[in-house]
Amino acid sequence: MWQYISGAFLGWSLGSNDAANVFGTGVATNLVRYRTAVILIAVFVILGAVLEGPKCILTLGGLSRVGSRLAFICTLAAGAVMFAMSRLGLPSSSSQAIVGAVFAAGLANGSADLSIFSKMVLCWILTPIGAALISVILYHVLGRIARPLLAHPVQRTRILKSAILAAGCYGSYALGTNNVANVSGIYVGSGQMSAGTASLFGGICIAAGVLTYGRRVMMTVGKDIFPLDAFTALIAVISQAVTTHIFTQIGVPVSGSQAIVGAVIGIGLVKNLSALSGRKVTEILLGWVMTPVVSAAVCAGLMRLIG
Repeated sequence: MWQYISGAFLGWSLGSNDAANVFGTGVATNLVRYRTAVILIAVFVILGAVLEGPKCILTLGGLSRVGSRLAFICTLAAGAVMFAMSRLGLPSSSSQAIVGAVFAAGLANGSADLSIFSKMVLCWILTPIGAALISVILYHVLGRIARPLLAHPVQRTRILKSAILAAGCYGSYALGTNNVANVSGIYVGSGQMSAGTASLFGGICIAAGVLTYGRRVMMTVGKDIFPLDAFTALIAVISQAVTTHIFTQIGVPVSGSQAIVGAVIGIGLVKNLSALSGRKVTEILLGWVMTPVVSAAVCAGLMRLIG
């Protein structure tokens, strides 16, 4: 059982960081209460993990051949990096953290699959770009459709609140389908768990992180990148959910953080480029670049220390 402690820590760290991805914009615009948001995220993350999690779990499990000891080290390294990012209030990529660690372990024992790694890196690049493109399209299409319905202030608030709740539930489900692989996919690859057991384990660990430590990063995504109103908050959540779920069907675990940040940036490009926080975007981009590198380095250090 001790081998799973680091995986539980990684799942908790992922949940604490990625709660922002689905309801950060809604909470920051006061459409959804924080308590309501985290409960809904926890429920739908577990549901998504159980129903569709194996699609991405099998991909991550094939990245490198690792035994139980290396699985422990990899998840510990990724969890430590994710926790540090949450402490800094930065949305980071759990996919990059675990892949960086697993790839470093694979390079050390000669089992790293470069074709799978290359596919993942390409998807990391496409995730924020795709989310930004989807948000631009949805902004224009839904804006034209919804404008008559949102003309009255009271009706506007009621409709947008209901829509944000529905979109957040879908986003939470999509997060569970995709990111559970980051938590427990390595245990399937090492033969310690079945895909079904790994999905349930990972979903529960992510939910625990959401419920206990998600507020700080939620505010970064919701307020600090670009000032969102209720409608643009809805667009951001839908764009993130659709992007993440598409990659689930491909079978590649990607970053929900990259998707939501890309969606918010897309809205900023459409509405008011000058209002985008260049400093905050730069900080986030730096975090994305550093996450797999630091995670790989931490994993290598732990392998020398423990392994």
